[in-house]
Amino acid sequence: MPSLIDLNLEGLQVARHRPWPRTVVDSAVWSFAVKMLAERQWQLLSLWGEPTSVHMALFDPRSGEFGIVSLDCPHGSFPSVAAKHLPALRLERTITDLFGLKPAGAIDDRPWLDHGQWGVHTPLGDRVEIDAPSPPYRFLPVEGAGTHQVAVGPVHAGIIEPGHFRFTVSGETVVRLEQRLGYVHKGIDGLIAGADLARAAKLAGRVSGDSTVAYALAFARAVETAAEIAVPARAVWLRALCAELERLANHLGDIGAICNDAAFAIMLAQFGVLRENVLRAADTAFGHRLMRDVVIPGGVARDLDDTGIAAIRAAQAGVRKQWPKLIALYEDTASLQDRTVATGTLKPALADQYAAGGFVGRASGRGFDARRALAYAPYDELRFDVPVLSEGDVDARVRIRIAEAEQSLALIDQILEQLPRGAIHVAPTLPAQGCEGLALVEGFRGDIFVWLRIANGVVERCHLRDPSWFQWPLLEAVIEGNIIADFPLCNKSFNCSYSGVDL
Repeated sequence: MPSLIDLNLEGLQVARHRPWPRTVVDSAVWSFAVKMLAERQWQLLSLWGEPTSVHMALFDPRSGEFGIVSLDCPHGSFPSVAAKHLPALRLERTITDLFGLKPAGAIDDRPWLDHGQWGVHTPLGDRVEIDAPSPPYRFLPVEGAGTHQVAVGPVHAGIIEPGHFRFTVSGETVVRLEQRLGYVHKGIDGLIAGADLARAAKLAGRVSGDSTVAYALAFARAVETAAEIAVPARAVWLRALCAELERLANHLGDIGAICNDAAFAIMLAQFGVLRENVLRAADTAFGHRLMRDVVIPGGVARDLDDTGIAAIRAAQAGVRKQWPKLIALYEDTASLQDRTVATGTLKPALADQYAAGGFVGRASGRGFDARRALAYAPYDELRFDVPVLSEGDVDARVRIRIAEAEQSLALIDQILEQLPRGAIHVAPTLPAQGCEGLALVEGFRGDIFVWLRIANGVVERCHLRDPSWFQWPLLEAVIEGNIIADFPLCNKSFNCSYSGVDL
């Protein structure tokens, strides 16, 4: 069976692309890569476009190899990936929306991000001015006797991001769910193109606010890999500290919110206090509750002092004091377990097909964790476990969060104990020649992918892929056969990012 290394021999390898190769191939090799995805030999990490080309990032789980294949599209089209490999569908539709490239043999030609409100079509390709409203979005038709549709959103009862959910139900049972996102499209792809390093880094850190550290880290690592910039050791460890504080705070918030959606509000209150204490500690230590703009290319923008260390230690102690009784309360409350166990089950085969990352994948048997798979610094020197379950239900996703929060507490201990002294930043120097880099970083939702090209002292092109691109479609799958009242519970157990996919 061919490997990604074999595939790279079939095309023109791009110079100064790091750390893994990018190869320009012809349509036959591109289609072969799609075939390998369809046969589940390889997994799709991302799919993105430029005005005259498309790129596909691939992972071979057998060999642990990564690679990118690129296809020039002089005639404005490329062989469809989604026609053979469904996880590519929304990314493929986005390429058409932004760049106007058409997937030949497409199974769904509806727009994804483009709601007809931009005033133009294909804004990053050959811009087409529009002066008439777009036709209404074509939701899938209702089929079957006794079924009807329930429309929810995009405006919701809580203070959350906008998304539309179209349920087809038979009685109370959900037969099908179709999502419509794109309401908070920010144009990040276009804003980053041509931006200087500082501006681009700020934009990357604002793709999804609850993962600002992970995005900033992925962007910084991509820049540093492309330009071969060595980051001071203390900065590397401080970055990991920020990442684990972010992971801990988000897991604490999610556990409480899931329980609240199962009508057990006391857990929301208790976990909310713990999360708030972690955020306040982050503010004391790094000057911002979410640690926004702390991780920057070349290192970190702020050092950690004794006051910050004391605040983090106090927040940890508070979590550990309350932890045993709160977890026992979750496990011993029969009415809560009745709502979470066997609800919203994601089958392991589907999680593997979509290369689902984070707690969604690990609750369904896929143990991929970029910190372990890539062993990027300083995780290559830290001790931690990657919890994996196979049940795939809401309860399993809660239990993965519980285990990961415990691992983050232990990792924070190790980082504080081993934190080296020294500089926290080097001024990044960009090479005169163009260069490209990519990075894969573990955020609290899963792996965040960043690819970029640097030329003439600016970021010429940058693609950022949130783990939610592959998790949102799985939410559609797990709600089927459940009652509509369990959707909030399933939805929160996934906690996909709207902003992260709306770009």
